[in-house]
Amino acid sequence: MRILISNDDGYLAPGIIALAEALATIADIVVVAPDSNRSGASNSLSLDRPLSVQQAANGFYFVNGTPTDCVHVALTGMLVDKPDLVVAGINDGPNMGDDTLYSGTVAAATEGFLFGIPSIAFSQGSCGWANVDSAARLARDLVLRHFDELERPFLLNVNIPNLPYAQLTEIVPTRLGRRHSAEPVIRAFDPRGREIFWIGPPGKTRDAGAGTDFFALAQGQVSVTPLQIDLTHKSQLDALTQALA
Repeated sequence: MRILISNDDGYLAPGIIALAEALATIADIVVVAPDSNRSGASNSLSLDRPLSVQQAANGFYFVNGTPTDCVHVALTGMLVDKPDLVVAGINDGPNMGDDTLYSGTVAAATEGFLFGIPSIAFSQGSCGWANVDSAARLARDLVLRHFDELERPFLLNVNIPNLPYAQLTEIVPTRLGRRHSAEPVIRAFDPRGREIFWIGPPGKTRDAGAGTDFFALAQGQVSVTPLQIDLTHKSQLDALTQALA
């Protein structure tokens, strides 16, 4: 099996190092990741400048671009053989509910999915990398399942509690929850006295009931959410047809 690995925390992040070490025991891996932290980059492509690819001493490739750039460059210009799987992560913190729209980790997996390759995004439930080796071991277990029952290609978003491996015993299918609106921006001033704004923290959860990814993590369960890309609001099509008549 050939696996392409990327992330949004950068090629030096503990999460991608742990993930690569775990998956290298079961597959031929190639790591192509951003040169620095690109969290929140979503599915953005760099179209205003050229991209460079360099190789680190540990064999990882790093790109001066977004997570989507990394997977796109790898699949369209770098790799001779198409990978069997694209894996993103392990992210430093959760990617659940509405946050998946902003996540560079999920975006890296999404790019693989758009190229027709099964893809999985892995994130930890809390920031700080606690028990990241356990999360990588759990990620390896899930990759080995192959998910032959799912339609190809599939796109899975996995969130793993920061627990020891022995406690990661419950893996449940979930749907995305929802949050309230984000907290207000944080106003500040730069050294020249110009007003600047920092993006505020995410809002509180609005839908965290049974069956959601938020609920699963709160119960200490591993959340696995199947994602799709079609943003069409199908139930509005008939009403729109009438409105445009």
